[in-house]
Amino acid sequence: MFDGVASRYDLTNDVLSLGQDRQWRRAVIAAVDARPGERVLDLAAGTGTSSAPFHERGAFVVPCDFSQGMLAVGKQRRPDLAFVAGDGLRLPFADASFDVVTISFGLRNMHDTEAGLAELLRVTRPGGRLVVCEFSHPAWPPFRAVYVEYLMRALPPVARAVASNPEAYVYLAESIRAWPDQPRLAGLLQRAGWRAAAWRNLSGGIVALHRATAPA
Repeated sequence: MFDGVASRYDLTNDVLSLGQDRQWRRAVIAAVDARPGERVLDLAAGTGTSSAPFHERGAFVVPCDFSQGMLAVGKQRRPDLAFVAGDGLRLPFADASFDVVTISFGLRNMHDTEAGLAELLRVTRPGGRLVVCEFSHPAWPPFRAVYVEYLMRALPPVARAVASNPEAYVYLAESIRAWPDQPRLAGLLQRAGWRAAAWRNLSGGIVALHRATAPA
């Protein structure tokens, strides 16, 4: 499914989010706080748009994705990045390989969220950092109702106009609506073994930025 949207993935996301995705990316960059020499795993990195800023800050970043189509487009656009194909539930990395692990808008696509979070913990060094940026639930009930209406009614026709594979974005709307809210995702982080789980809302809770640390 994701192979079919790779060529126009970044453009489509920009249109469907009304440009908000740029603000979300900036928030992730600040939360990850990649430092020179650190090893950063960017899971569900797609074409590498999310990974490039970590590389530019002097970190060694590994953009990892299960979609060969996404990786092919990414390697063409950013040959300087070390793209790796990998399944988030069986990552091809040794234990404690990374100082920071991050995933943006990809955790929702794992069929076992808690197992995916545990696998991210496995490849993170003790005391390392996790940043998860994911669609969530708007905190203000009237806005939440409007947002769900947009997802189910407006997003599919817009996707048909701009996306290379509109059916993927119908799935997107349905998966967002079914996704756990902020407190429940924080609970999944804790059950997976992460510590000090916390979040902050972006764009009124359309997206939430979750942070946690690996046990020292």
